[in-house]
Amino acid sequence: MSAIRLAARRLPRASRFVPALESPVQRRLATTSNAPQDLNTKISKKETTLPNPDPAADSVTSSFVNERAPFMVSTYVRPAPMMMKGQGCYLWDMENRRYLDLTAGIAVNSLGHCDPEIAKIIAEQAETLLHASNLYHNPWTGALSQLLIELTKKSGAMRDASQVFICNSGTEANEAAIKFARKVGRTLNPSGEKHEFVSFNNSFHGRTMGALSATPNPKYQTPFSPMIPGFKYGDYNQIEQLQTLITDKTCGVIVEPIQGEGGVNIATPEFLAALRKRCDETGAVLIYDEIQCGLSRTGSFWAHAHPSLAPASGEAAHPDILTTAKALGNGIPIGATIVSGQSVGQHIKTGDHGTTFGGNPLACRVAHHIVERLAEPELQQSVKEKSDLFVAGFEALQKKFPKVLSEIRGRGLILGLQLAPEYTAKAGDIITAARERGMLIITAGDGCLRFVPALTITNDQIQTGLRILEQSIESVVQA
Repeated sequence: MSAIRLAARRLPRASRFVPALESPVQRRLATTSNAPQDLNTKISKKETTLPNPDPAADSVTSSFVNERAPFMVSTYVRPAPMMMKGQGCYLWDMENRRYLDLTAGIAVNSLGHCDPEIAKIIAEQAETLLHASNLYHNPWTGALSQLLIELTKKSGAMRDASQVFICNSGTEANEAAIKFARKVGRTLNPSGEKHEFVSFNNSFHGRTMGALSATPNPKYQTPFSPMIPGFKYGDYNQIEQLQTLITDKTCGVIVEPIQGEGGVNIATPEFLAALRKRCDETGAVLIYDEIQCGLSRTGSFWAHAHPSLAPASGEAAHPDILTTAKALGNGIPIGATIVSGQSVGQHIKTGDHGTTFGGNPLACRVAHHIVERLAEPELQQSVKEKSDLFVAGFEALQKKFPKVLSEIRGRGLILGLQLAPEYTAKAGDIITAARERGMLIITAGDGCLRFVPALTITNDQIQTGLRILEQSIESVVQA
């Protein structure tokens, strides 16, 4: 056990930590005219045939949502259930429906919902210190940074990993990476000419203006155009274009080793090697966005060090900057930008970047604990075994629905099940059918069903999920 973890265990414990089984909201609404007991006489045919039908328009949930919706900026379209409680791989909604969660908060809750060890750490740190600002040192920012560097190198990933900038989210981690790359470009060429940035179609890097400018999706960009100038876009896994796409004017190239939102597409080893070679030739900074695919989700600590991404000859292609978030906090907001001291760190000076909340002791202490657990070889081996179970199940479904399911993609527990072109529009229907049978899944790209469950999911839960998936596909296809 590390000295810092031993010291943490000696800190004062929270006086109590009792997860609420029933919230005040539930208790109050239970007395309203819309309470569930009043709806027993209004059960529809749909509700009698589905185990988890979405809340009806006159349900407690709908009443609660409709009362508050006018006060919320409408940036999301959500299904009807309101999640109130989580444990492991399950969520419960306001009306106590239980869901097997194969989304893990979009690859965030890699250790499951409400992990007791994480809950204990949060409670203890909440009674010790939450925030003192980056004007002062705290013990956890440096400890987390050191741990990330040590474990990254030990895992065989990012050979030149040297320093870490801690922030609050994935988009902030990418925003820092973009700024750092531009600073390197400005240092190498003070004229400012070396400022161009390259990213790839079907990628997703975030919603702030810098990260959004690196996300070439008209749906996201057009309402906020013009984007930040200097961004160029290429096609994923196309090597031939790199000679003209990446030039002496390029300061940075950002790529996901596995595209998450874009459809669970995997970079070829040859593509990553070609990117590394071209960046070396032009002096561009190579950035790997592993916000969704990193931290053992593939069975390797970082996705770019997965054996399947090793080239047939030569060394694996490693980045100058690596960004992470999501699983880093298991639900606590935190992100990190890991940089090479040689190609990046030496160019970043005091005042070049900053954050108010980033590196706060609560988030960093939680992340320190999480990173130690996610780096355990036993967990990484279990990810590979569970992946094999999922893939075997998907292959069986492909045989049953050969005209519906066209391709299985991904590594470890970031997996995609691509629908055939004539069924891509049915992806939302399958997700709804699964939810109303007690399972949560999401989409990626165009008609790809995405599976990013907690890495702690059990074999029995995987089998249950595969059965629900089969029923859901069948119900939509036969409808």
